Parts: sequence; structure tokens; C-alpha cells
Amino acid sequence: MKISLIQQSYKGSKEATIKHTLEMIKKAKGELVILPELHQSEYFCKSEDTKYFDLAESFERDVEFWRRVSKEQNIVLVASLFEKIMDGIYYNTAVVFDRGKVAGKYRKTHIPDDPGFYEKFYFTPGDSIEPIDTSVGRLGVLVCWDQWYSEPARIMALKGAEILIYPTAIGWLMCPEDRRDELCEKENNQQEKEKMLNAWLSVQRGHAVSNGVYVVAVNRIGREKDESGVLGGIEFWGRSFVYGPQGEEIAMGGSEEEIIEAEIDLKAAAEVRKIWPFFRDRRIELYQCLLKRYC
Repeated sequence: MKISLIQQSYKGSKEATIKHTLEMIKKAKGELVILPELHQSEYFCKSEDTKYFDLAESFERDVEFWRRVSKEQNIVLVASLFEKIMDGIYYNTAVVFDRGKVAGKYRKTHIPDDPGFYEKFYFTPGDSIEPIDTSVGRLGVLVCWDQWYSEPARIMALKGAEILIYPTAIGWLMCPEDRRDELCEKENNQQEKEKMLNAWLSVQRGHAVSNGVYVVAVNRIGREKDESGVLGGIEFWGRSFVYGPQGEEIAMGGSEEEIIEAEIDLKAAAEVRKIWPFFRDRRIELYQCLLKRYC
């Protein structure tokens, strides 16, 4: 199966960004196409501002728009949208479209609250971790911050997910040149940047190996300023990738806008799980502590 990762930047407006996204989708070769986290807009969680809740007002129209795109292009499409339930309840939601049908959706479960990533202000945590069946296979769709946790990856795999998919928005904080506090000194240190990037790659590569599945992350790229002026903004590092069930690198993007194409074999992954039967040897009777905040 061919899959396409759309690694793109925000173009200054929703209209311009969507237009560019459509151009990239039309060039993509995969029957499974994946877009980055919150791809229609800027990454607005750089600051806390109630005006950004207005972006969720169009959720139903956005779902209909991307449903039509999936039908017209005859693809399975993973889109990341801002969902409003009611005033005060909003979700960071990945919607999966299957050639003109809504196959399912996943609401981001783990919500960060860090400098430049103030997501707890905007998003209610999702309360379900369920794979989504599509014409190309059973997809374990998670979102960004979820990628640091072994539990949702394991749950998706135990429920039969064949591919773990992470729409993502991650990068390095950009600090104003005249700011010299400890946070900015660390963020501007190239060695620290490489540590962070390698940690991000390594933890997801581990999910692929420990669960015997393909792992796909599609990240934003580009620099987005912080209008509040508290920080300089975020430089999204790209590096979208596909890892195989033995941790092998199948595809890796750079830091520029591009379509990353990859070919995967779900039958081969099933054979890997027979050779490395990690699920068989789990000692589930000893894991009760995982249900506690700390042990």
C-alpha cells in the first residue's frame, strides 16, 4: 500500500492554506493521505486567547469539505480539525474519511500545557482510544502529544490497529534575540534541539517495535510567530516519517515542505509479530499499578 504524508506550512490564512493543501493532495500518490495537526490554521495554541475558539465554529462544514475531497480523489484521508461541541467544550479531533464516507474520528487524549503549547486552555481531553476501520486497513489514529505515551499505542495495537498515525505539530520555541533567561538559552542551544528531536523520533520508533506495527507521524513545518509577544513563536521541524514494525526507517522527511511517499506491507508486519510475540509474553497480572497516577 502506498501512503502519502503531506508536510506543509501555514500560508497566512485558512483559504490560502487549504488551497495549497489541495494542490499537494492532488500530487500525492498514496491511497492513504495524512495531514498534519490542525492543518487548516496557524498553530494557535502558542498563546491563550479566546478569539481562537471561533476557528471551531466551522467544524461541521470542514468535515463535509474534506469528505468531498476524499471522494473526489478516491483516497482515505486523515484530517486534523478543531471541533466544537458547545461553548466551553472543544476537542482536537482527527477525522478519517474513506473515499467519501466518514469512517470515524479520534479526539486527542493527552493534552499538553507547556510554554508555547497551551493546549489545555483550548481542548477537552478525549475519552476513547479506538482504532478506525477503513478500506486500507485498521488505523490507530492518535494525535501529537499522545506520541510520547506507550499506553495509547499499546491499546490501539491490542485492538487490532495495523498502523499508528500521529498528526503532529511540534518544533523548537523561538525566543526574542534580547531575551536571555534559562528557557531561551536552552531553546537556542543546537545540541539541546538535537536531543529533543532525537527523543521524539526514538520514542515513536519504539512504539513500532514493541507493538509490531507501522508508525507514521506527519508534522508541520515553518516558523509561526507568537502574537502575544511572550515568546518569539515556534519553528516546526518537519521530519515526518514512516517506521516499520522492526523499527526500520522506511521514509523520512526534511525540514522543508514536501510530500513524503512510502510503501508499506501490512502482511509483512503480521509476520513480524509471529517472530517477535511480545503480546504473548505480557504479564498482565502484574500491571495493575498502571491504573494509578503513581505507585
